[in-house]
Amino acid sequence: MHICLDVSPTAQKHAGLGRYAGEIARAIAEHKSRFDLSLFYNDDGQAELPDYLRHLPRRTVKLGNKPWRMTVLLSQMTRWPLDRVFGATDIFHATNHLLAHFSQARTVYTLHDLIFLRYPEYHLPYNRWYLTLSMPRYLRAADMIITPSEWTKQDALHYYGLPEAKIKVIYEAPAPTFQPVSDPGRLAQIRQKYRLPAQFILHVATIEPRKNLSRLLDAFQPLLADWPDLKLVLVGKKGWLYESFFQKLQAMGLQECVIFPGYVDEADLPGFYQLAELFVFPSLYEGFGLGPLEAMACGAPVVSSNSSSLPEVVGEAGLLLDPTDTAAWSQALRRVLADPELRQDLSQRGLIQAQKFSWQKASAELAEVYCSLRLERKTRSAC
Repeated sequence: MHICLDVSPTAQKHAGLGRYAGEIARAIAEHKSRFDLSLFYNDDGQAELPDYLRHLPRRTVKLGNKPWRMTVLLSQMTRWPLDRVFGATDIFHATNHLLAHFSQARTVYTLHDLIFLRYPEYHLPYNRWYLTLSMPRYLRAADMIITPSEWTKQDALHYYGLPEAKIKVIYEAPAPTFQPVSDPGRLAQIRQKYRLPAQFILHVATIEPRKNLSRLLDAFQPLLADWPDLKLVLVGKKGWLYESFFQKLQAMGLQECVIFPGYVDEADLPGFYQLAELFVFPSLYEGFGLGPLEAMACGAPVVSSNSSSLPEVVGEAGLLLDPTDTAAWSQALRRVLADPELRQDLSQRGLIQAQKFSWQKASAELAEVYCSLRLERKTRSAC
């Protein structure tokens, strides 16, 4: 059976979606006896596959992101098949919220979230317009929909009235590299490379409104009275509508207390998690919440929002808080900073919780989906 997987988010170095597509590709490539895997991506001029995927066959288009998105949407609206673009394949797996019309291949569509419906004010007008127009078409066209959480599945049922049998929850997982760093020399090297302070709170995600970072500043500032050298380290590039956050940062006079390391090699991120006093994640909405899971896998104590899918990921391994309760956040951060035993307890519980999620398990469940779609065609299957 031939599988074509869209890894555009990975090639274009997107954060969460990029990690997802890359790890799915890595995991499915291990099923060599069952599947022939090829990759597809839109080469926007800066796209590049990571080393671990470069050995796989690929097909590309070379269009700007907006022209390509419109091409895909028109394909669905007019029933114009784009099979030739992707090559002969049995199953096409869409991971980038884009699904062209196929005349032959069965299709799997990963629905990461429905943020644009829950928080439309946190999307740029073009993105909101495009997703409003395209999402119901893509979801109807897909033969099977994968969601990374029960929360996203319930959102899809609520907003679109989809048949429940058409949706399967398959949890994401941290990459195999996300584990505690045992070499003190390696940790010292990472600290020196990025000029990390002796004591810091860590957040890893794109800077955009739903990440709730402005409220995090309000919770962080009172801590400086007791920990004057404490820093807040924000790893992640600017997303959209980030201007108000930086305006607030300046207005509060916290420029020297908040550190932006810039681009961080994925191989160095486990060191960030381990060097941090704790990992904080006050997001208003997540389709899954890979950041807290990576943090737990590396042994970082986690303080997280209790919104959307995050309780599914964190479970009882971290402190879960109302993302709108600034006082509660400040109190929780103070409590974790002041209590080494609590940090150790959260670290150990996080390591145990993270073991419940693996790409080996996810790829096995996804392989079952591929095979069930193939068998439905009543053609000879490799499964």
